[in-house]
Amino acid sequence: MASKSLPPLAVQLEIVRILDNFTELEAELEAELEAELEARRKQYAFFREKLLTFDENSATPPLWIPLIDLFETRTGFTPSKAKNEFWNSEDVAWFRMEDIRTNGRILRNSIQKVSFSAVNDKKIIPGNSLMISTLATIGEHALVEVPFITNQQITSLILREAYKDKFDMRFLFYYCYLLAEWCRENTETSSFPSVDMGAFKRFTFPLLPLQEQKRIVNILDKFDALVNDISIGLPAELAARRKQYEYYRDRLLSFEEAAS
Repeated sequence: MASKSLPPLAVQLEIVRILDNFTELEAELEAELEAELEARRKQYAFFREKLLTFDENSATPPLWIPLIDLFETRTGFTPSKAKNEFWNSEDVAWFRMEDIRTNGRILRNSIQKVSFSAVNDKKIIPGNSLMISTLATIGEHALVEVPFITNQQITSLILREAYKDKFDMRFLFYYCYLLAEWCRENTETSSFPSVDMGAFKRFTFPLLPLQEQKRIVNILDKFDALVNDISIGLPAELAARRKQYEYYRDRLLSFEEAAS
């Protein structure tokens, strides 16, 4: 029967020294990358706000449209957990905060789904709509590209038919960063923080020429990818550093088996 043999003490100490140095170096590199990532996030937020702030004194100031005129609003709900048939289904995406935390702000699939029977008379929200949290955790938002419903923490925004040829949904998605900040500054506190929904519906969005909306979206898409996309940019570099450390650690701690 073969068993793993420990290397001599001198080799063990050398492995410890190498891993200690590697751990220290890896920690320093991670700290530098995380600082860089945070700087990029702040830079992104700065430019996003600049791009989405419009001069009222310009020759062609934007037309401002109240949220309630621009969108149909819909409050979410949670189907009964006591009815297993509501949850043993892949019919309808059911979104909650966990989906944004796990899958980001452009959503195409949900962690949990419900059956059509769970929806009852609550209409399914069409894809290419927005959602924003207005209860408890305030201001988290996403663009949802598939038909869906949400839990009650979230208010959905469905673009009205009259404006579908006037707005780029990704422009509205980016403008919701400003709506999110407004929500965090306009909360009412009882058992849970909640947004002042009367004032929420009066929040205004700028109507710009579609070409200008698309120009802004193109710039912000590039910033967003650099900062948030795990497949490119700094987050990928952080992940690569961690994998590199794990690889060398496992190699150093893998010992050949000795025959007993």
